[in-house]
Amino acid sequence: MRLSTYSIAAYAPEERAWGVAVASKFLAAGAVVSWARAGVGAVATQALARVSFGPDGLALLAQGRRAAAVLNHLLASDPHAADRQVGIVDAHGGSAAHTGANCHAWAGHRTGQGFTCQGNILTGPETLDAMADTFTSASGELADRLVAALLAGDTIGGDRRGKQAAAVLVVRPNGGYGGDTDRYLDLRVDDDPDPVRRLSALVALHHLFFGTVDPDDLMPIGPDIARELQTLLRREGYLDREASGDWDEPSQKAFWNLVNNENLEERWAIDRQPGQIDRVTLNYLRQRFDRK
Repeated sequence: MRLSTYSIAAYAPEERAWGVAVASKFLAAGAVVSWARAGVGAVATQALARVSFGPDGLALLAQGRRAAAVLNHLLASDPHAADRQVGIVDAHGGSAAHTGANCHAWAGHRTGQGFTCQGNILTGPETLDAMADTFTSASGELADRLVAALLAGDTIGGDRRGKQAAAVLVVRPNGGYGGDTDRYLDLRVDDDPDPVRRLSALVALHHLFFGTVDPDDLMPIGPDIARELQTLLRREGYLDREASGDWDEPSQKAFWNLVNNENLEERWAIDRQPGQIDRVTLNYLRQRFDRK
């Protein structure tokens, strides 16, 4: 079975981050296509995918080889190179890609400094053009730019067979949860009628739960906000008295219990800013517990 798909592998020097984003009418495409290691590079392997190109390519990149040299090495020992499609970005942002002659039309790739886009069984070259243009002009962190590129390709064309899966993987040195791995973000939509848009929503949730609070978004929990939060806490069973607007210690402890249950500890802590809340958290709670 051919892994008909479109993907982008990229490097963001300002973040020291490498990543891959992919979309395809292929179950759990991200589990096959996407490979990356912090300080080393990223590999996307697809079409008649040779999965070993992922770990083998990263091992060669880890030796300090450039993307083009690694690509040539991988293809030289592959008797089915004409059926493969591969995109590689190295530790310095150098990029290289291969679209085998036997890849099903439309198939091709686009490379630039710090990124490579590739796809096969697409509606046409406009998919990769849109992805490349969007990635180079998009703002935000690498994950946002990768998914923006997928959305652009998905909107203008994409996989001509339809939609099923999408994924984004981003690695940074010590960027993983707890700081002892490089896996900053690894989100997958394995089977969904609109996987790229669902993936975009998951990235937004990742920013919510694991992102850094912007100091400019912090606001005091005055009487109005205190009363709103107390009403929520009472309704959800965290507080056993009426809302008063006084953000006292029992209210703070009750809110801390809710924060723990909702996995919002990165955004609010009773020992860090008990009298403040950021707008992102407040808006999320308003949506999450809307009972209208």
